[in-house]
Formats: sequence, C-alpha cells, structure tokens
Amino acid sequence: MRQTQITINVELDENHVPEKMTWNAQDGGVENQETKATMISVWDEKAMEALRIDLWTKDMPVDQMKMFLHQIFVSLGHTYQRATGEDDVAEKIQEFAEDFAFMSKIK
Repeated sequence: MRQTQITINVELDENHVPEKMTWNAQDGGVENQETKATMISVWDEKAMEALRIDLWTKDMPVDQMKMFLHQIFVSLGHTYQRATGEDDVAEKIQEFAEDFAFMSKIK
C-alpha cells in the first residue's frame, strides 16, 4: 500500500499563539510553503461529527481572513455538489458565499 503525508508546522509564541506556519505535501510538490491560516476538518464516523483545527497567525490581516473564508464557502458548494449531485443545495451554498462576500465588503 502506498502512503503519502501532508504536514503543517506551527511556530508558537510564548502565549501559544501561532506566529509562523509552513506546510508540506509530498505529492503536491509543496515544501515548507509559508501560510497565514489553515482549516482542517476530519470526519469522526463513530461520533458522527466533524472535528476541526482552525489556526491562523497573529499577523493574518482581517481582510485576507475574510477572503479566505469566502473561498472556503465557494469550495464547500463545489464539494457538496460533487459529493451529492444536489445542484439546488449546492447553488444555495454558492448564494450564501456571494452574500457573505457582499456583507463582509470583499466584493
């Protein structure tokens, strides 16, 4: 069986707040690429719930966080459509993403 790894390295300050993050993805050709934010979700089948890790560096600009979240909402719509084939629900997620962009003043 073939295995691969995706890793995230987090440097913390004295208050355990992320100061710097880098990530690596062997198969994606990513090596020590710096990032300001990451969100990881995994499915716990036994508990039937999503487990999450949301991290961002203390110097992540708010306007970039808004753009990051908007792009995640757009991506969720695409993922939902591919996973379920339910175009109507996926369209509602996309509408929410556009409403979010308007309300947060990024578009």
